[in-house]
Amino acid sequence: MNGYQVIKSVAERTDGLWRPGPGSVYPALGLLEDEGLIQPEDSDSGSRKVFALTDEGKAYVEAHADELDEPWDKVTSPHQAFVDLQREVGQLGAAVQQVAIGGDEQQIAAVRSLLVETRKTVYRTLAGDSGTTVTD
Repeated sequence: MNGYQVIKSVAERTDGLWRPGPGSVYPALGLLEDEGLIQPEDSDSGSRKVFALTDEGKAYVEAHADELDEPWDKVTSPHQAFVDLQREVGQLGAAVQQVAIGGDEQQIAAVRSLLVETRKTVYRTLAGDSGTTVTD
């Protein structure tokens, strides 16, 4: 796997929530190579340096599997909730856009007021305010 493939793989694995940049991936690959955990291998990918785990790298991965899974667990466990909420925000944005384009002054003012109150309610919910009611 080369650096670009690492970047692409992380982005795909997290559905775009985390996309490391070349400035973090390539130095990390260099450190892993210096530590003997990965090594360049011959490839047909032209100028791109392709890496593979060394025997020492494979042993490290086996010995530290739980530790290496932890960052992925943190990124992917709340992931579905984020996707669900993001979808709702997108639908709300589309409705607000309709009002902004075709609504009269009274409708626009009413929607603005609803948005302000909704934002406050979201923060109260996050703070654990027991007076908050959530309905469909």
